[in-house]
Amino acid sequence: MEDPSLTLKRIIDVAGATCISVLTAPLMAGIAIAIKLESRGPVLFTQLRAGLHDRPFRIYKFRTMSNDGDRGQPLRSLDDPRVTRLGRHLRRTSLDELPQLFNVLKGEMSLVGPRPQLPGTTRAHEARRLDMRPGMTGLVEISRPERMTWDERMAMDVEYVERWSLRLDFMILLRTVRVMFARKNALDPPRDEEDAVA
Repeated sequence: MEDPSLTLKRIIDVAGATCISVLTAPLMAGIAIAIKLESRGPVLFTQLRAGLHDRPFRIYKFRTMSNDGDRGQPLRSLDDPRVTRLGRHLRRTSLDELPQLFNVLKGEMSLVGPRPQLPGTTRAHEARRLDMRPGMTGLVEISRPERMTWDERMAMDVEYVERWSLRLDFMILLRTVRVMFARKNALDPPRDEEDAVA
């Protein structure tokens, strides 16, 4: 039987994602129109990520790069010419993540949890982080991730799972609102290819 606290977490996810989706619907519509006006290509970017218990799912984001710009080398800086002008603003404010509210409603993600990574990039000793649904925000995102190594991020994800409580989730959500508008180079870089072997 599932922990009642985890059931309540899921109820909060659905209620929260529904409310935020309704409140931000005009904003999301405006972003979608702006993306179409600025460059050719789809409004949304989708990518396969590892979810709960390592089950793959497709994550949704507003497209922030030129069409097909995700091909080739991973993005290392917002100064990369593949990033559109609007895309830089969306990434710095984390507004490109808004479509993940639909991942939350589908049960693939949570409002709070370890950020979903590419399949095959979680090592065996980090697997504990896959025991909870990935989140739109998490302990790493409010802890100056730009100053952390990949291993430090993964260790903090494991710490989140082991320390998890509803109180911790609410603290992370409150701090996320403040942090998201202070990010300067909001990137979610992949683990280097040579480190991707679990």
